[in-house]
Amino acid sequence: MEQTSSEVLGSLKEATKRTAVLIDIDPALAAEQAEEILKAIPNHPPAMFLLAMAKRRSGNPQAALAVLEPLLNAQPKWAAANFEYGAALSAVGRGDEAIAALLKAVKYQPEHPEAWRVLADHLMATGDTEAGDAAYSRHVKCSTRDPVLREAATAMIRDDVATAERVLKKHLMRKPTDVSAIRMLAEVAIRCGRERKAESLLLRCLELAPSFTAARYNYALLLQRGDESPKALVEIRQCLEAEPERPNFRNLYAVILSRVGEFERASEIYARLLAEYPDNARVWLSYGHVLKTEGRQDECVQAYRKSIELDPHLGEAYWSIANLKTFRFGQDDLAEMERQIADPKLSDKSRWHFHFALGKAFEDAGDYERSFRHYANGNSFYLASHSYNADSFSSRVERLKQGFSREFFEQRRGMGCKSADPIFIVGMPRAGSTLLEQILACHSAIEGTSELPDMITLAYSLREEAREDPGGVPVYATVLASKTPAELQSIGEQYLERTRIHRKTDRPFFIDKMPNNFLNIGIIQAVLPNAKIIDARRHPLGCCFSNFKQFYARGQNFSYSLEDIGRYYRDYVGLMAHIDEVLPGRIHRVFYEDTVADTETVVRNMLDYCGLEFEPGCLRFFESDRPVRTASSEQVRQPIFSEGTEQWRHFEEWLGPLKEALGDVLDAYPALPQDP
Repeated sequence: MEQTSSEVLGSLKEATKRTAVLIDIDPALAAEQAEEILKAIPNHPPAMFLLAMAKRRSGNPQAALAVLEPLLNAQPKWAAANFEYGAALSAVGRGDEAIAALLKAVKYQPEHPEAWRVLADHLMATGDTEAGDAAYSRHVKCSTRDPVLREAATAMIRDDVATAERVLKKHLMRKPTDVSAIRMLAEVAIRCGRERKAESLLLRCLELAPSFTAARYNYALLLQRGDESPKALVEIRQCLEAEPERPNFRNLYAVILSRVGEFERASEIYARLLAEYPDNARVWLSYGHVLKTEGRQDECVQAYRKSIELDPHLGEAYWSIANLKTFRFGQDDLAEMERQIADPKLSDKSRWHFHFALGKAFEDAGDYERSFRHYANGNSFYLASHSYNADSFSSRVERLKQGFSREFFEQRRGMGCKSADPIFIVGMPRAGSTLLEQILACHSAIEGTSELPDMITLAYSLREEAREDPGGVPVYATVLASKTPAELQSIGEQYLERTRIHRKTDRPFFIDKMPNNFLNIGIIQAVLPNAKIIDARRHPLGCCFSNFKQFYARGQNFSYSLEDIGRYYRDYVGLMAHIDEVLPGRIHRVFYEDTVADTETVVRNMLDYCGLEFEPGCLRFFESDRPVRTASSEQVRQPIFSEGTEQWRHFEEWLGPLKEALGDVLDAYPALPQDP
């Protein structure tokens, strides 16, 4: 007896329902069931969809794609099918296409929680952290059934962090172990700049739920942003052990590896990411940064060019090329950059990058008026959304002078860690510290490790221990004064342990060339009294204007105004003069102009200060293939040229505010070697 149409439909409905149940239990059997349905009713959309899900869950995403592509051709607005397609594309490493599919999924079903999560992973992997954070917030909002957490997530999407914080704190008073809420509150703290609070919240999350990988990833990201690379490396490795294919985990791993000097391994990861996201401009940009550090300039320029090809509006790619210092833009580049900067829709971030790049391009072309105008505009645009308080910095320097007196050091003579391993190169940025490091790192007894954040991190922890005065200037000299000899030794040992991850050889000495450590000489003397300290100094106008021309990836907020730069230089010179007075002969000073004029004498004097014999290889520093991370990376791979000492003179007519801010510091600077 033949089945009626209603019986056939009923049987089909039951078969489809059974197949859907099997997806999570036995995906291989679910695939067989779906195929049986399709034999009876070819191209049945629900059965095709279930077959694709089953194939992907069975570890055959390629087969899932073969099913989904015709299905989506017929029903392109099916959100669940677009999500499944995006998940399958993710599994086969087609990241760019996965992002496109997932964007369709959330377009047609804005409340699809898993689509938002997977999309967020991809966005974070490509370096689009702003969009990634927003996608994560949407995932939280859509995935939770708790109305309170949905309210907090909705507030986060609106960037209403005050409401989100209030709601979450009230919720946690009732449910103090809700790890999802704790993680959300940590994100609120990060957005408010309260990193220490965020860290304690994320640690609480992981204490309650050690397998909460999303919280561990957030913790690793927070550590990386706070220059805690060794700790971040431990956390991200745990994330990768749990979920080795998560693209955002792999991207963060590559970033951290770069920070600790594992450039070859970072390059390998970026190469794989590029295979997954071949059309993503930011991945190419990140890859270019690693290639630059490794000294692979031709490949680096190609990567930056590819980034520009994929996203002509990405000013950061143009600035990255300009920041090679030795590269020269062509007329087509100039025309394209000027066309982009005329676009009123261009983002503020790209706009200031384009201005800095154009400043460099017109300087190279000898059009100094247009060059200065672009440099000034780039600085002005940046400063409009960032703050710097020169008065506060001057007060901080004065308090350092007061705290680190001659008596302070006399009372602690013989204390601290006795290691002589570190050689600190301090001073103003753009004063020639990278050149000095490159020279010294060519000595058989010295390893170059670049700008290490560890002394600054130690200083920050000491400042947190201190009470703030009514003016809000932390005084950590008083904290050091309260430390026992054993504690001072321990702090020095902490620094050595923290920096160990950056050391790749067994050479007895290593260089920390973080220039801002001139502010931490008091700490260095107290905890590492045998460390060497070299002050790299350059003509005030040359050094300060070089900072004005430089766009820094982060930090150095004093450098975006001629007046602020001049005052910062004055404060630096004043503090170093104080150190010379209270610790006479402790600092070895190197003038950039002397290095250019008589390199060998400067090198011999530096090595003599370090207690080392002269080695001729130090004069062939430009032949070294060691990685260099700073803005001068390409310049120090070439022989010294004298033109760099005089570049500021082309812009002298516009440097009046800088001269005024420098005051008598400018007049007191030693005469340039070529001057009579």
